[in-house]
Amino acid sequence: MAKAVKQKEVKYLNKDFNSLKASLIEHAKTYFPDSYNDFNESSPGMMFIEMAAYVGDVLSYYIDNQFKESLLAYAEETKSVYQIAQAMGYKPRIVSSAVAEVDVLHTVPAKGSGATNAPNTDYGIILQEGTELKSSSGIAFYLTEDVNFQFSSSASPVDISVFESAAGEPTTYLLKKTVSAVSGQQSTERFSFNAGKRYDKIRLAQSEVTEIVSVTDSDGNTWHQVPYLAQDTVFIESNNTADLSPEDSQFSDKAPYLLKLKKTSRRFTTYITADGRTELRFGAGVSDNPDEEIIPNPDNVGSSLPHGVASIDRAFDPSNFLNTRAYGLAPANTTLTIVYRYGGGLNHNVASSTITKVTNPLFGPSKDGLSAPLIQASRDSVAVTNPKGATGGKGRENVIEVKNNALAYFQAQGRTVTKEDYMMRAMTMPARFGSIAKVYIVQDEQIQAGKDLDPNTAGNAGKQLPTANTRVANPLALNFYCLGYSATKKLITLNNVVKRNLATYLSLYRPVTDAIQIKDAYVINIGVRFSIIVRAGYNKQEVLVRCLDEVRFFFQADKWQINQPIVLQDLIRDITLVDGVSSVVPPLQDNPDKLPIIIYNRYEKNRGYSGNIYDIGSATKDGIIYTSLDPSIFELKFPNVDVQANVVADSSTGAGY
Repeated sequence: MAKAVKQKEVKYLNKDFNSLKASLIEHAKTYFPDSYNDFNESSPGMMFIEMAAYVGDVLSYYIDNQFKESLLAYAEETKSVYQIAQAMGYKPRIVSSAVAEVDVLHTVPAKGSGATNAPNTDYGIILQEGTELKSSSGIAFYLTEDVNFQFSSSASPVDISVFESAAGEPTTYLLKKTVSAVSGQQSTERFSFNAGKRYDKIRLAQSEVTEIVSVTDSDGNTWHQVPYLAQDTVFIESNNTADLSPEDSQFSDKAPYLLKLKKTSRRFTTYITADGRTELRFGAGVSDNPDEEIIPNPDNVGSSLPHGVASIDRAFDPSNFLNTRAYGLAPANTTLTIVYRYGGGLNHNVASSTITKVTNPLFGPSKDGLSAPLIQASRDSVAVTNPKGATGGKGRENVIEVKNNALAYFQAQGRTVTKEDYMMRAMTMPARFGSIAKVYIVQDEQIQAGKDLDPNTAGNAGKQLPTANTRVANPLALNFYCLGYSATKKLITLNNVVKRNLATYLSLYRPVTDAIQIKDAYVINIGVRFSIIVRAGYNKQEVLVRCLDEVRFFFQADKWQINQPIVLQDLIRDITLVDGVSSVVPPLQDNPDKLPIIIYNRYEKNRGYSGNIYDIGSATKDGIIYTSLDPSIFELKFPNVDVQANVVADSSTGAGY
């Protein structure tokens, strides 16, 4: 009969040299007492025990270090921190470009005469994104968006002044717009590809890359940058012209560009290496057909997939069956032309009035039927300057900054879940697609049509019976109430083009289960009347002017939101705090209730108001004026007309003003 082998006990808790050495000595004494018993420090056996403990200590260190480097909070190596940060979606900044607010100016001829004399904005230029400017120190700046002088809004206004006159009438006007520009140098590289290679990647020659401007292949196809290869949709924009969209072009003054979503298989993502270089990484597809053209059928959807019924719980994107699972195409038999910008740092923070040269203007198309010499004259007149110094240029982020920024970026997640997420995302839509000034979101309610039931009918006795047209909450839909600004910063409803652009913009961020209904909020125009008593020794007229300015500031459009009530006590406090005011007293005229301040409705459409009639008296409770049940906002539309005040006395004599 075979002799049973004694199970040896192994201790796994020892990790450092001394504990491993002690454990090995104990192990030898326990299981090999007759084979070896010379544990003197100078014995050959102890040499082998210490060497084994040494190897164990080194291995333990590397195991601990590898685990530590896999945790963002404890990682120390740049390579590990960069890998984790980019896995969380954050791209470390090797260098930061400086940003400058640049005034772009140019002249246009006048049209009309007398009272109808005005600038002919048909000759307004379109200076395209990517136009190169230079400072007096030689630092290059590039426009971050198109400068369209044919379009003006509250978010992108055109400042107009007379440039030249003849016989007392303007002949040339000067137009000015402000736009952002970023610093850097621009470079172009070309990469040739033969047969397609799964998850191919290329490395750009320059370090400190800040932006990929464009990627095109030999056939003229554009490759789009995405945050991750699984994203197959990108934003594209086009000019809102009659040629492209005859119906929408009537709203080009409010939305000069149209925003659309495009599905593309030609996409790439970027990766920042530990040595500060930028890689472009592509998908694994080698098919000539984009993924979205694959038609779902029983052979590739549902229980007919391989592995039988086990695939019934597999997740699918209902809008795009990625049958190839390729995460986009891999470049094959083509040459990619890559335009990118690099460089930045503290020396790019140039002083004010130093960006004055337009070194490479990129002009957009002009309107048809215009004079060629006048078009050229407008283009030749382009000038730029920066009223303030450039800011934001800095060097490479250190490891601690990358860690903190990665954690903040991961928490943001770049998607819309709460109502606040939707409101903030709507406000970030670029102004060229339409100006969004105010947003308010409520859960949708549906009216459930029904009929009154007879409580005496069998089965209905003792039940709480529903009434006709019961309101039922719709948890999967949101009512999105919006308003925009006119060119003079007055609240207006959005046209259909801006609403479509907003819906397209939000569609890339909203969950697939959320439905959004974009609606117009109501504008309630108001007027204000009040009276004050002035302190002794103060000029009554000056105090009155300061009070009028305070009320106008209180009702500035930027400070008000949809469904925000008017708290009269807050307005009274602000007026009382004006230097020279003794107290606010009820106006004497048309004030039977002796209200301290009268807020009244201005609704006359022929005078430029919204036309919405609102009973402010019934909406006032305990000194607070509430908005209507339908989302609405109060607006002081014409501050110079709609605020009226007078001084009834001063605090010393009580004499009237």
